[in-house]
Amino acid sequence: MRILVCPGDGIGPEIVAASIEVLDRADKIFNLGLRYDYEDIGFASLEKYGTTLRPELLERAPMYDGLILGTVSHADYPPPDKGGRNVSAAFRCVLDLYANVRPSCTRTFLRSNMREGKCMDLVIMREATEGFYPDRNMHLGWGEMMPSKDMALSVRKITRHCSERIARRAFELAMKRRKKVTAIHKSNSFHMTDGLFLECVRDVAKDFPEVQLNDMLVDASTAHLVRNPETFDVLVATNFYGDILSDLAAELSGSIGLGGSIMAGDHLCCAQAQHGSAPDIQDQDKANPTSMILSVSMLLRWIGEYRQKPSLIAAATAIDLAVDTVLGNPADQTADLGGTTGCNAFALKVAACVRMN
Repeated sequence: MRILVCPGDGIGPEIVAASIEVLDRADKIFNLGLRYDYEDIGFASLEKYGTTLRPELLERAPMYDGLILGTVSHADYPPPDKGGRNVSAAFRCVLDLYANVRPSCTRTFLRSNMREGKCMDLVIMREATEGFYPDRNMHLGWGEMMPSKDMALSVRKITRHCSERIARRAFELAMKRRKKVTAIHKSNSFHMTDGLFLECVRDVAKDFPEVQLNDMLVDASTAHLVRNPETFDVLVATNFYGDILSDLAAELSGSIGLGGSIMAGDHLCCAQAQHGSAPDIQDQDKANPTSMILSVSMLLRWIGEYRQKPSLIAAATAIDLAVDTVLGNPADQTADLGGTTGCNAFALKVAACVRMN
């Protein structure tokens, strides 16, 4: 099984190396037959090739069984005409990885400190190829413009096709969980765009009569996530809302460093940590690799379900259990969680706990 690995910027190479350490252990135990091809993206690619993302790399990506994408510092890239291309956006749009799946589950080591009944176990299903992000709205050019130096305009695109397919993925996931979907929107203000999204979710809901559908205004949902996180199961949202809410949910679950994430299409999946590139702690062995490790676990599970390979699903479960085992010991936690364990040492501890159950 061939995996394309792109370490990225900032702490990306460190947390990707940590996840590969854990993957290698799972590979040996579950006989997964993993092979890796490494490619530069981001600033490393810009220095070598004059662009943060080579077109030929995107062309080759669909030939792989899965992708691992490190963190990227796209806010610091030069303009597009100088080689600065948003790597994450290109992967999502060009490869049609439209479903950004972001679970937030109160980790085992934190549950004893939570108020009774307030532990969360939810998944945010975020549409990733359109919405408020200006690089995803136009056939050519950006969806932002400045008619004058004192005025800036932004255009958002919402389509029936993209809304229906992300809704369908949300309902399919809910059928495997607690059979609840919450549609996040602001249709009281964005009557046409959010109105179309909500219409599509309701249409798809008719094919899933066993699933309870609720809808909630995005501003109200932030309050309910803080007050009653245990009431949510699967949340489906457009790009911008899903991005904000998933960071909030991850932090409420313990730390954004604990939030796994995949970008999935119909035939291809990419693991990418939920957080940013954190250049302020780059090359200091201070990064928490949990998000990347859990993202890689999600990738294994996705491929295992897509290709009907139980060994991959078993490996993913073993990795998840290993992460919880290590996090359960305060002495083994990373600095962002109050511990002193470095990125590499944490990965080694998780790898050592991966076992066949």
